[in-house]
Amino acid sequence: SDVGKSLMVAGLARAYANRGLCVRPFKPQNMSNNAAIAAEGGEIGRAQHLQAMAARARPSIHMNPVLLKPQTDIGAQVIVRGQVRGAANARQYQHMKADLLAEVLDSYAINAAGADLILVEGAGSPAEINLPGTDIANMGFAAAANVPVVLVADIDRGGVIAALVGTHAVIDDAARARVKGYIINKFRGDISLFDSGLTEITARTGWTALGIAPFFANAVHLPAEDAVALDKPVISRGGAIRIAVPKLSRIANFDDLDPLNAEPDVEILLIAPGLAIPGDVDLILLPGSKATIADLAFLRQQGWDIDILAHRRRGGKILGICGGYQMLGKTISDPDGIEGAVRQADGLGLLDIDTVLGPEKSLGERIGIHRESGEALQGYEIHLGRSEGPDRARPFLTVGGVADGARSADGRVEGCYLHGLLRADGFRHAYLAGLRERERSGVEFDALVDKTLDDLAAHLEAHLNLDHMLEMAHAA
Repeated sequence: SDVGKSLMVAGLARAYANRGLCVRPFKPQNMSNNAAIAAEGGEIGRAQHLQAMAARARPSIHMNPVLLKPQTDIGAQVIVRGQVRGAANARQYQHMKADLLAEVLDSYAINAAGADLILVEGAGSPAEINLPGTDIANMGFAAAANVPVVLVADIDRGGVIAALVGTHAVIDDAARARVKGYIINKFRGDISLFDSGLTEITARTGWTALGIAPFFANAVHLPAEDAVALDKPVISRGGAIRIAVPKLSRIANFDDLDPLNAEPDVEILLIAPGLAIPGDVDLILLPGSKATIADLAFLRQQGWDIDILAHRRRGGKILGICGGYQMLGKTISDPDGIEGAVRQADGLGLLDIDTVLGPEKSLGERIGIHRESGEALQGYEIHLGRSEGPDRARPFLTVGGVADGARSADGRVEGCYLHGLLRADGFRHAYLAGLRERERSGVEFDALVDKTLDDLAAHLEAHLNLDHMLEMAHAA
């Protein structure tokens, strides 16, 4: 994870699309709490949504037929073709995979219809020889679908030669033959200094070197797939507007932060477990969560509830999105035990609402208006539960003509279920200007993402052998 597979596929998708090819991304199995809504209304991984955008294609549930959303350290919600199929712990899922392979291959065929090129992203490592059962994510899928394989290796974390040569050593002969080449990713410095490294890897594996991709700093403007990306140190930019975001243990859809990170006068302080929320921030933003009740307990274990309440007493502003919105209320009830054994938890009590979780998930893209500024916005809902109470009479948004979200009587605490709302440039400026007086930055976030994809495509065209990769695909 985090070697750069998702962005590599996105960049290649845009590069080949720019050549005039009809390109489609595909990831048979994804594990991520960063989800998005496909054209059919179901859930797919956020990375596949970005890759579809890169390919200039409509995102489809068939681009990511199996999505695992971790709820605990050993268990996950299993989503098949956009809809919840159930839940399984890690061991149970190893035995479920064989039954899912036929659906995965069917989605692959549907996705491939009419396309010139399919770019398939694996998941994790091709060398997970310890896992029992049918592999539908990596080499097992590649064999079943008869597609050639290119390995992506991250030199930034070290050990890249051992990673590639070690992979060659532990996979079987058929898998070795299916691997046609490798890419060294995230290189910093003088590329020529790694010439002998390429020679050694190729000599020891027989695989073709397809190029070295230098570190692409502008990737920060594109959504990350894995929460592991949040573990990297955040470098202070000294922004005038400081926003604290507690890093919940099951944080979900954290790409809500990306538009804020793109603003030059905004500094996001991602608060790691064990650290206090600074007392001088302009806003505390409570993000989404895949396990709201468990993350509410986690929040209290860190003492963040004390920091949040102190921030509120000082007149600070608080915004909750989705699970964070639910945490701001008085209670969260889970009568069916959907999230686990705890059936009810006290919220932070900063909004006069109560939430009841239920089996039906609210999914879909939404268009709305920010009630205070009148600015239009759009986003998507992916959540369980309904929230009701007196503070709902002061809605944060109007979505589809219906009041949505809630505000405290003084307007200092607000929340809603809508992810992605901060992508709207007018709303984002209006909301930030409500925190501190500012000039409009001129950042157009969606245009920035699109330009970054074009820049990434040009970056890969310059450093990788895209012609040879295309020949590999045609020869399969």
